[in-house]
Amino acid sequence: MARKPVLKPLSAQAIVITGATSGIGLATARKAAAAGACVFLIARGENDLARLTEELQSRGARAAYAVADVADYEALSEAAEKARRLFGGFDTWINNAGISIFGPIRETTLEDQRRLFETNYWGVVNGSLIAAEHLRERPDGGTIINVGSTLADAPLPVQGIYSASKHAVKGFTNALRMELMREEAPVALSLVKPAAVDTPYNRHARNITGHAVHNPQPVYATPVVADTILWCATHPIREITVGGGGRIIASFYSALPGIAEPLLARFAPMLMRDKRGEYHPYEDGLWDPADDGLEEEVHYPMVRNFSALAEIRKHPGVTAGVVAVLAGIGLATLLLNQRSGPTRYERIRQRVSPSRLWSRLRAGDRLRDVRDHAQDGWDRVGELSERLIGRDSRHRAVSYARDHAQEGAAAAAIATIAAAVGAAALKHFQDRR
Repeated sequence: MARKPVLKPLSAQAIVITGATSGIGLATARKAAAAGACVFLIARGENDLARLTEELQSRGARAAYAVADVADYEALSEAAEKARRLFGGFDTWINNAGISIFGPIRETTLEDQRRLFETNYWGVVNGSLIAAEHLRERPDGGTIINVGSTLADAPLPVQGIYSASKHAVKGFTNALRMELMREEAPVALSLVKPAAVDTPYNRHARNITGHAVHNPQPVYATPVVADTILWCATHPIREITVGGGGRIIASFYSALPGIAEPLLARFAPMLMRDKRGEYHPYEDGLWDPADDGLEEEVHYPMVRNFSALAEIRKHPGVTAGVVAVLAGIGLATLLLNQRSGPTRYERIRQRVSPSRLWSRLRAGDRLRDVRDHAQDGWDRVGELSERLIGRDSRHRAVSYARDHAQEGAAAAAIATIAAAVGAAALKHFQDRR
């Protein structure tokens, strides 16, 4: 008989978080601890780990840590064993650790590309396999949450290697979920796909573009993603996107790739360029841990603190109820207006009424009469001109006017196209400067 995971409230859970000292992982650790969960933190930098653990413990939370690189299976296994010893096991494992590279694929060294995959892909594989072996043996099972990206659905130039790694994470997550289903393991597996998020992501990424970069708007705050991750810890959600902007681009790319790819190829690098930022090459966290000081700073001038798309996915019943209520209100308003006075529907019906159409037809007849009289007048003028200047001269005048009108229209069209090309060229050179 298949066993289903029993997802406990956060206050009764022990949660493991990789990449716990920065960005999404940091916000998730703080929110989980505030909700009463036992929190086990994993990252590469021991100083930040120790400081965060002390911070959470000072607020009354149970917290511990282990220094480990998620790319190292043995080190990650030892960290999981430490969590089992201290907390008696864990109920949720969150694979959040990740790094990035900004730059063309062909200019990125193979060593850097492999390093990124070691963290972004193999780190998720290592954590998922370790967590699955532990959770399948627990009576209540538990949850594995993999943090992916909307770039798994719509790759972007300049972030090509990162996009490829998130495609791999999505494929692995979906395949592992099906295997767990087949084995009837009591393990829920969720994939969370954030859009652009307000994190030190750009500072941690290796940047070989030659200029500062940032994520284009809209950008979402880390607590928005953290709330979604913790929702998945207590609700079996297969896949969820945080950020409508990323979802729109992904949908556009999926529906019309032949149009989306040329547009993204042209405009995505321009949108990611940060003209106000300073370029710091190789000051990143690709190979060595970065020290952020546990600050959840605002790195963008405008940050969104709410994702309607994620809320709709988390509360489909409430969303359906609200839509039904709004539809009912709209229908009731329409019916009441139909009874109480003239409405747009009534005005449309009046416009297409037979009597109104008949009056328009009669007006058309009058216009045709006017046109016929005008034509008669023009014919008389033509006869008079032939008598005064002759038939040949008249034809030459008409031909001259017609030919020059065509030349003028052609000249105007050429001038319009030239102006458009010139404006595009000017914009291109300005962007290059």
